[in-house]
Amino acid sequence: MFASSIRLASLPKGPSMARSFSYTSPARVAEVKSLGVIGAGQMGLGIALVAAQRAQVPVTLVDSSQASLDKGLKFADKLLEKDVAKQRITREAADAARGLLTPTIKIDDLSSVDFVIEAVPEIPDLKTKIFSSLAQIAPKHAILATNTSSISITKIAAATSTDPTDLQASSRVISTHFMNPVPIQKGVEIIRGLQTSQETMDTAIAFVERMGKVASVSADSPGFLANRILMPYLNEAVICLETGVGGREDIDNIMKTGTNVPMGPLVLADFIGLDTCLAIMNVLHQETGDSKYRPAGLLRRMVDAGWLGRKSGKGFYDY
Repeated sequence: MFASSIRLASLPKGPSMARSFSYTSPARVAEVKSLGVIGAGQMGLGIALVAAQRAQVPVTLVDSSQASLDKGLKFADKLLEKDVAKQRITREAADAARGLLTPTIKIDDLSSVDFVIEAVPEIPDLKTKIFSSLAQIAPKHAILATNTSSISITKIAAATSTDPTDLQASSRVISTHFMNPVPIQKGVEIIRGLQTSQETMDTAIAFVERMGKVASVSADSPGFLANRILMPYLNEAVICLETGVGGREDIDNIMKTGTNVPMGPLVLADFIGLDTCLAIMNVLHQETGDSKYRPAGLLRRMVDAGWLGRKSGKGFYDY
């Protein structure tokens, strides 16, 4: 999952990137009054919290583990307290946002939401199982979005119906791929599948913009935009380390001081999670058949060793 923008602040400003036309029109945008988020990990919790704060909609946060829900909400409390302490928001605003988050271990509690965002690990079978269930549980008007960073939206959408001629549910499936960490990063990739309707597309863009995000549209192609560009960059940094082209500090420092990125590639890979990096590289390699996406051998070995980066305490650096 794409974790950090590459900011080239020292370069001259280019042409304005403001949209010269609108992707949305009132006739095509459905009203979103409630949100469901599946997965209470770092991504899911971030999405739920930003939706409660910025879009001010009630959010039903679903996870199969009560412990994960408790941990996620504790983290939400910590983030809100930090914002209050730094006077970014008022105590009243923090309390209001927290009050809009409702945790549950029952996916059936999404039976009345207008929009669902799935944010579980990048396991294709898990995602298709969830979307198959959502097609039966969620209202017939609800947008069914995935936060996948690499899996085909067309394939996920196909899981919503056993009848290929029934496009009603699959037409409401789309990807809203948020960047990590969600409360900080503004970018969201919007990816439509072959079956996705224009109304679904317009509604998704309008809703993420309501959350204060900047939508970028990508084709349903392996890795989409962010990871198609980012992951080979990180993988090449690992190859440079593995083959002795440079040491870890040299690799990270030259990219930070030479291109003005906020994190060097190895630090960034640790932040994202080396298992996530490997999973995305595997998808790129398998889906394209192009050898340039073959994961670095060192990356595979580190994941095998359980050295996953920040979340495990050890990666290219110790934490």
